[in-house]
Amino acid sequence: MQFLLAFTVVGPLIGAAAALLPAPPGLKGKSPDQAVLRHGVTVTGVILLAAIVLALGFDHDHPSRMQATTDISWIPALDVRIHLGIDGISLPLLVMTALLTFLCALYSYFKMPAGPSPKAFVALLLVLESGTLATFAVLDLVLFFLAFEMVLIPMYFLIARWGGEGRQAAAWKFILYTLLGSVVMLLGLLLIGVQAGTFDMLALASDNGRGLSTTVQVTAVLAIGLGLAVKTPMWPLHSWLPDAHTAAPTVGSVLLAGVLLKMGTYGFVRILLPIAPDGMRTFAPYLAAFAVAGIVYGSLACLALARPGAKGDLKRLIAYSSVGHMGFVLLGIATMTPTGVNGALFANIAHGLVTGLLFFLVGALKDRYGTADLDTLAGATGAALYGRAPRLGALLAFAAVASLGLPGLAGFWGEMLALFGAFEPAPGLSRPAFLTFTAIGAFGTLLTAAYLLVVVRRVCMGGPRPAGETAIADVQGYEFAAWTPLVALTVLAGLWPAVLLGLTDPAVQQLLAGGTR
Repeated sequence: MQFLLAFTVVGPLIGAAAALLPAPPGLKGKSPDQAVLRHGVTVTGVILLAAIVLALGFDHDHPSRMQATTDISWIPALDVRIHLGIDGISLPLLVMTALLTFLCALYSYFKMPAGPSPKAFVALLLVLESGTLATFAVLDLVLFFLAFEMVLIPMYFLIARWGGEGRQAAAWKFILYTLLGSVVMLLGLLLIGVQAGTFDMLALASDNGRGLSTTVQVTAVLAIGLGLAVKTPMWPLHSWLPDAHTAAPTVGSVLLAGVLLKMGTYGFVRILLPIAPDGMRTFAPYLAAFAVAGIVYGSLACLALARPGAKGDLKRLIAYSSVGHMGFVLLGIATMTPTGVNGALFANIAHGLVTGLLFFLVGALKDRYGTADLDTLAGATGAALYGRAPRLGALLAFAAVASLGLPGLAGFWGEMLALFGAFEPAPGLSRPAFLTFTAIGAFGTLLTAAYLLVVVRRVCMGGPRPAGETAIADVQGYEFAAWTPLVALTVLAGLWPAVLLGLTDPAVQQLLAGGTR
């Protein structure tokens, strides 16, 4: 198990280096480009297999215990260690990251985005995977920061070199926002490490803030929280996200929404809640207020983009929807209760699955129509994707109703538990304030349903294809292979939430209790 976790984290880096080497003559296939794309599928497939074996070998009777741990001294002078491990909180994120990266590599094998050599594309994809997997597996604050930053350069180049219109400006905006947030976050992490005398996240969590004064905790939460909030992204630090999603290639959007946004919320749960509880208690009402503001703002922005004649971009609309959905995650974290934090972790996974599927589908529509403009997709007849490509239309409608939180699908449980947690927040937090946040968040679910149903009505519904209008291809075999796992897991998580909650709840209970349970 120790070797498997270390291999899962480091394996993609080895694969990235190998991708830049010339392909052996017997493995080139039809061309060197095909060989390197096949290499990407192979490496990500092996990493996914390792992650699944990790999940199967995980001791599900003790999900709160850190497992598959590696602890090696790295920089003795600073007591920085190569410390890896997984528990019920990090395991689902690890597996989802491996799955989404594999599906993106598979999709790219058949539909490589326009741009430079596939060698660089595959290498960057694998470096990105290694950084995200490391973020969810490391247990040292310095190592966490390095892994957190490791994903920035690959995503910058994926947007800037393989993106669409406006890609250079979007890529610069992405990296400037996240780098500025990271500088502030580093100062907060160093403050905790210096004041506590250790960077070990397990030791700090077990201490539960007792070794840090309230002033240090408040300062650390403000600094680290700002960096994490940019990556999440929390309103009003979200403005880089719509541009990045709109310009990114399909697989870049899938990984950005499905994986990178989770790194910010994971940091809140893994670092700030157990290590600086007093600081979190101080800022929790403000975090909840920004969260519900993001829920409403994101939904209103989507409604504005969805209206006829607005020339709204469907990729941009889904990006704004992520601001709202991540608002529910932040609201759950701000409650500082097991119910709310479990809801946040569940919503993280649900958002990764459902929004990943949505971006795959919008990418397919853009490939077919040459645009993601809603007015163009709707067409003069008032939309008829069901008539033109019924399976594609059905999948888009399924992803939309999953995203709006329909009971029985994955999106429902996270939002409901986050609202339940806000209804009864942790002791010391103002219940009247959180009841107000609950009401605003519940109103946001209605707005979410409104804009997604407008999208389905405009893009999917309508009469049969008019005579003389060009047909479009329905779901292809490779698309079916890339999207089916996301559909199946969305249904499984919706019908059997205990699969996830059984992993996260014991770990969350222990984390909030400071390792005393």
